[in-house]
Amino acid sequence: MGLYEKYILPRITEFLCSQKPVIYQRKKIVPLAKGRVLEIGIGSGLNLQFYDLSSVEYVWGLDPSAQMRNMAEKRAIDIPFEVEFIGLSGEEIPLESKSADTVLVTYTLCTIKDVLQALGEMRRVLKPGGELLFCEHGLAPDEDVRRWQNRINPVWKRMGGGCHLNRPIPNLIEQGGFKINNIETMYIPGWKPASFNYWGSAVQK
Repeated sequence: MGLYEKYILPRITEFLCSQKPVIYQRKKIVPLAKGRVLEIGIGSGLNLQFYDLSSVEYVWGLDPSAQMRNMAEKRAIDIPFEVEFIGLSGEEIPLESKSADTVLVTYTLCTIKDVLQALGEMRRVLKPGGELLFCEHGLAPDEDVRRWQNRINPVWKRMGGGCHLNRPIPNLIEQGGFKINNIETMYIPGWKPASFNYWGSAVQK
C-alpha cells in the first residue's frame, strides 16, 4: 500500500462521504436497520449516529481499511450498542449463515472488486426475512451523463480506491440473488457523474 492509499485517500473519502447531500441520504436509509446489523464498508463510521437505538442490538462493521476503521472506532466510543469491527472486504464475511437481521451497504458497492461475490455473501448471512438496505451512487439514466461516467471511470477508479462511477446498482443487486422491494432514485446535489443515487431495500429471492 502506497502513501496515497494509506494516508491521503482515507481523508479524501471521509471528506466526500460526509458532504451534506450524502449525509441526508444516509439519514433516509440507516434508521431502517434493525436487530443484529452487518454494515458492509463501515468506513469512518459516518452511519453510526443515524441508527435507531430502539431497534438495533449489535453491529458488525466490515471494512478492509485499517485507517478508516480507526476513524470509525473513535466514533463508536459513545454509541450505546456494541460495534464489532472486522478488517475484511465484502467478498469475505466471517459470519455464520443466517446470522444478521439486516445488511446495510452505503456508498460501498461502487468499490468492491467482486461485487456479485460480495452480494452472495450478504445473502448468505441474512436471516430468512431479513433485509438488505442500500444507498449507492451509480449509472445515470441520462445518456450524456453516462458518456462522461464511462470516459472518466478508468482514471476515477485509480484515484478513488477502486470506486466505479457507472455500476448499474439495481441490476447488480438482483444478479446477486436479491429481489428489490422498493427503490428510489435521484440526482443529489453535486458533480453529476458521481451524484445519481439509488436507495431502498431488498430481500433474498
